[in-house]
Amino acid sequence: MPAPKAVIDYINANADKFIDKLAKAVAIPSISGDGKHRGDVVKMAHFLKGELEAVGVSVELRDLGKHVMDGEELHLPPAILGKLGNDPKKKTVLLYAHYDVQPALKSDGWDTDPFKLVIDEKTGRLIGRGSSDDKGPLLGWINNLQAHHALGLELPVNIKICFEGMEESGSEGLDDLIKAEAGPGKYFDGVDCVCISDNYWLNTRTPCLTYGLRGLSYFKLKISGPGRDLHSGVFGGTVHEPMTDLVYVMSKLVTPDGKILIPGVNDLVAPLTDKEKALYDRLDYGVEDVESAAGGRIAISSEKTTVLMGRMRYPSLSIHGVEGAFSAPGAKTVIPASVSGKFSIRLVPNQTPDNIRAFVEKYVKDEFAKLGSKNTLEIEELHGGKPWVASPDHYNYKAAVKATEIIYGKTPDMTREGGSIPVTLTFAEALDVNVLLLPMGRGDDGAHSTNEKLDRSNYIEGTKLLGTYLYELSTVQ
Repeated sequence: MPAPKAVIDYINANADKFIDKLAKAVAIPSISGDGKHRGDVVKMAHFLKGELEAVGVSVELRDLGKHVMDGEELHLPPAILGKLGNDPKKKTVLLYAHYDVQPALKSDGWDTDPFKLVIDEKTGRLIGRGSSDDKGPLLGWINNLQAHHALGLELPVNIKICFEGMEESGSEGLDDLIKAEAGPGKYFDGVDCVCISDNYWLNTRTPCLTYGLRGLSYFKLKISGPGRDLHSGVFGGTVHEPMTDLVYVMSKLVTPDGKILIPGVNDLVAPLTDKEKALYDRLDYGVEDVESAAGGRIAISSEKTTVLMGRMRYPSLSIHGVEGAFSAPGAKTVIPASVSGKFSIRLVPNQTPDNIRAFVEKYVKDEFAKLGSKNTLEIEELHGGKPWVASPDHYNYKAAVKATEIIYGKTPDMTREGGSIPVTLTFAEALDVNVLLLPMGRGDDGAHSTNEKLDRSNYIEGTKLLGTYLYELSTVQ
């Protein structure tokens, strides 16, 4: 059943107001991974609480306790729990999104202030940190609730909401909440299915639904030696240097063409079948899509299926950065006393943070030992999440397929995705229900990167898609 014309008309008529709301959300630098911005993350939670209460949602900000970040004890951002409707004759869908964002500085290479939404009138792009990941999709749900509230229309399903403020930092505290509230009479009791809009189309032209995600294991290597930073003119050539050791060890993790060098990691991957390979062959996606989204002709392979499986089916290892080293403009002849390197492995089915950790720790320690260095090595797993795969034949997916066909006039691709949303598996296992990933943004949105954007058309049409999905969900079997 399509969404009522009145709802679609309301969304069209209020498109500019919805963009203004997105601008207000982007302006709040809710960076969960930086303790200096913890107050901003909490501010974002209160902003959303007000928006939800204004459209009739019963809202609770649930305390998730405390954690330690960079040696400082901080309150975790609250989980936003909300309810609207309790008709036993209707399906109940749980809507999940996150309101925290990745760090962003103009000096990172942004063309504009990352926390000021910029509207490019020529391209229709809405540029700003969090526009696509995940504030635009989150507000898409609120826009639909606003339309129904303003029009005096009853929703076709019961809604439960779980919005969190730590997704970009491992969803700390949320797993415990979900498991604690999963039983009879608890908050999540009665949920029939889950919908998450926190991912993207494969390309810029074909909508998709996602039924699988890679997991994540994120590590930090720390190498220390001198009691303080040293002058290279005095100590160069006379001491073991932490930076030299770190560069050596990090270079032994992965090859330039993406081959993971840690023994045992690839052995856990299930063999590829001809039937599974055919799924990748059929997807509307090519090497040019990867290179367009990346902004350069840098794809590892010229073969479409190889690239697709590299993103969806196989694990990957990425090196992310170094802490403690000199990085300011100019020349400084310093030997840093302590440096840290960060890297992560994207996990696939049969791999878990637990079974990968043992391989990583042994290999890194063995490679460091080969140096014969007098420096010391520490390795720490910062966070992790298991991979997830759902059934795309469930009614939850059938409703999303029909809604996509109504709004976009296309049957969506069925995809597995390369990113990680650890809470997806937690919902699936704790609630024993089907979980759907219903994207709003495009493959070139640049989430986690500079100049992140959400196209105006995807924001407005995506808002219609989310609303239409609710109506299709109400009748599909």
